[in-house]
This record gives sequence, structure tokens and C-alpha cells, in this order.
Amino acid sequence: MGEVILEMRGIDKSFPGVHALNNVSFDVRKGEVHALMGENGAGKSTLMKVLTGIYTKDSGSIIFEGKEVEFHNAREAQDAGVVIVHQELNMMGHLTVAQNIFVGREFKKGIKIDDKKMNEEAKKLFDMLHIDIDPTETMSNLTVGKQQMCEIAKAISHKAKVIVFDEPSSALTEAEIDELFKIIRDLKKQDIGIIYISHRMDEIKVITDRVTVMRDGCYVGTLITENCTKDDIINMMVGRVIYEEPKSHSMVPEDAPVVLKVEHLNAGRLVKDVSFELRKGEILGFAGLMGAGRTETARAIFGADPKESGEIYINGQAITIKSPLDAVKNGIGYLSEDRKRFGIVVQKTVAENSTMASLERYIKSIFIDKKAERDTATEYVDRLNIKTPSVDQLVVNLSGGNQQKVVLAKWLVRNCDILIFDEPTRGIDVGAKSEIYKLINSLAQEGKSIIMISSEMQEILRMSDRVLVMCEGRKTGEIPIEQATQESIMNLATRDVE
Repeated sequence: MGEVILEMRGIDKSFPGVHALNNVSFDVRKGEVHALMGENGAGKSTLMKVLTGIYTKDSGSIIFEGKEVEFHNAREAQDAGVVIVHQELNMMGHLTVAQNIFVGREFKKGIKIDDKKMNEEAKKLFDMLHIDIDPTETMSNLTVGKQQMCEIAKAISHKAKVIVFDEPSSALTEAEIDELFKIIRDLKKQDIGIIYISHRMDEIKVITDRVTVMRDGCYVGTLITENCTKDDIINMMVGRVIYEEPKSHSMVPEDAPVVLKVEHLNAGRLVKDVSFELRKGEILGFAGLMGAGRTETARAIFGADPKESGEIYINGQAITIKSPLDAVKNGIGYLSEDRKRFGIVVQKTVAENSTMASLERYIKSIFIDKKAERDTATEYVDRLNIKTPSVDQLVVNLSGGNQQKVVLAKWLVRNCDILIFDEPTRGIDVGAKSEIYKLINSLAQEGKSIIMISSEMQEILRMSDRVLVMCEGRKTGEIPIEQATQESIMNLATRDVE
């Protein structure tokens, strides 16, 4: 590691009702990967938004390349060489991949935009990242994982001296994470300083040189990665050690009834003749690599995407689902992997989001009973430990993990019997993740039936009673949890891959 390229000293930042940063200091050196860790709401993303000019600091100083600076917007930061890859995707869905990557920096031929040149340059970036994305594809057609890779490619396209990765791997497969790490190691060799925000402990030990921990908007301490353990970091983050062991046996009684049966489901390119059963009180893990068709299967069941053929049965009765409203009426709730687009309305309050799927219960005459709405939201804020000044806080002001909990609250208020959780702990810290696990297990014990889609192998093994594996749109196998291993799952997940 080289000399310090960036230093933040005594940074303070407050929002209405929240002291988000309290005298925080942080630095990164040339050729270093410095992890920034903490529970959701600890202030990590806020600190980085202050750095890159998205937020204005209340006090403190930022020293970049030996000079005090203050960026007034993200463009100023980018021009200086400080680039951030956000946890929340910021792409424009109606534009092509290449147009998104070079927006505001378009190549031109005369007075016209040179799309051919942009496509060529985007293709070079993707070749460097070893990923297969068509630069001419419309952004909204990509999966969340591929959109995330486009964000990373966009950041790398700037001549950066410091790159902030905010949960870059949260929607990536293991293979894609390996490729990301290769890129990061190449960037280190170029003396680029890297700030790496992640909740995945195993990643931190593999890719980082130092770890700084924040808690409740304050600086806690900095550790040398190779000299500390996972438990050391967790203790600094949450003040306790959290153990997550794989599930050793199914918790579902042998005579548990089938509550959901899907037969020969076909929908688009990534759902091909999928059949499975879900039992009462069961957590059915959906495993597979990116593009396996897990999310597409869930969306077809929920009516978010049209199915071409196949049958869906609930409690033995064939049902017709043509829209999410039909699914909700039949007792199915769906927590999307992309909470920002499909899970919450960020400019509405915690209370309004919590009751959104059950709004008819809170309407009196032509008015919404705001007191009843707030009372219900307060109950679930307490139950889920959502960090918010009040239920009247706008969801946009919450951290990513707390936004995810609000989506969970919405479906718990609805009291659905069948819950589809698509990447339920994506971008959530280790403490909150443990809380979500306990909640999902308690729901199953209450008799709720859960489909859990996850790209984290440890999460699948930790939570599932049974594992269904998909590859390229097809179900390639089912494994009882007693027999499930990373190797057996990966074997099925790559069965049809060349």
C-alpha cells in the first residue's frame, strides 16, 4: 500500500431527526482496498455520499491528493477522479446499456451522437470484466445482477483515482464475484484506492487490506484485515458474536399438506417447464446462477409477468393469476429483489408503505384511517427493529436494509399464507440478516409457506428445508436439506452449462 490519497476528518452530517454522521474520520491509500463496515443505518453510504458531493457535510474536511476539496455534485467528484458505484441502481431503463455507461460523456460524430463508437467502447469494458452483456440491449431488459455489472463498468470507464464500491456484489453470482475481484486486484496494481462497502464477511477477508467499522453514525475503529477475525469485525459492528450454522434437517412434518403446486410452467425465455410443490410451513430454497430463471419463475407465479402455459394450484384448487392483484387475493406475497422499483414507494412514509398491500382495511368511507395505519406500522417497526425516527419518516431517508424491512412489513401486514422472498437479505448487514433469518423461521413455524430465492450459498444452506436448483430456465433437481452441500447444489446449477 502506498501513501494516503484520500482523508476525511471529523465529518458531521444531520438530517431531520437523525444525526447521521458524528465526527467521523476515514482514509484510503493508493493501491489499497479499505473496507467500510457497519450495520444498516451506521452511516457508511452517507459518508460516501458526502465524499462524492451528493450530500453537503455540516462540518469537517476532505483532503484529496494533499489538498482540501469539497465536491458540490457527483460530476465534480468524477472529474477529479473519485467515482462511486451505488448500492441502489441509478441506470435509466429506457436507454441502451452503452448509452447509460456514457451518459453525459457521449461520443460524437459531428453534431450527432456516435452510438457505434459507444457500443464499441462499452464492449471493451465488458470484455475486460469477462461478462457477456450486449451494449445495444435496453437497460430495463437486464436482470438486477447484470444492471449492477453495468454500474461497475460505468465506474471503471472514468479515469478514477479512488473508486467506492457500495455493496457491488449483492446481486452477483459467485462466478461474477470472482471476476469482480480480478478487476479490483488489477485496479490495485494501478495504484487506485478502493473503498469497499459490503456485509459479506467472507469477501472482506479475501479482498481487503484494512477494515474500518462504523456504528450509529460514529467511527468505532480500524483493523488490519489479515490480523483480525470475522468475530472481531462483527463484535465491533454489533457488540455481539453471531453464529449462522447450516440447517441439519427439515423442520417440515412429513404429513404437511401441499399449499402451492406448480405444473409445467412456461414463461418467456427463462422459465421452461418448471414444476414443484411447496408444503405448509416449508422454506423452499431456490438456488442457481445468475440467469437461471429463479426470479422469472417467481414473477410468473405472482402474475408480474405473463405465463405462456402451465397450471398453479393453491390448496389443491386450480387458480388463475393474471396480475399481482390476483396473486395477493389468493394469499401470495412477493418481496422483489429490486425493492426500489417494485417493493416500496420511496417518497411515501414508512406507515403508508407498510399498509400499501392492505389499504382496503384502513379506508373509512372515502378516507384513510391514518391513526390505525400508524398504529399498525408502529407494531411492525418494533417487531422488525426498523431504524427510523418515526413511522411518518419518508422511506427514501432510510438505509437500504431498513427499506428492505419496510417491504417485509408490507407483506406481514397483509398476512399472506405463501411468501416469495427474492434475495431477502440483499444489501443487509450481518446483524439485520440474523434478525431476518429469525423472522423467516418464525413465519414458517406459524405455518406460513416460503419460497426463498438467494444467490448466497450459505444462506440457502442455513435457511432451507429443501433446495430446488435451476439452470438456464429449467429445474435441474431438488435436494433435501439433509443431503445438500455447496458441491451438490453447484453440480445441479451448472448441469446444462457448457
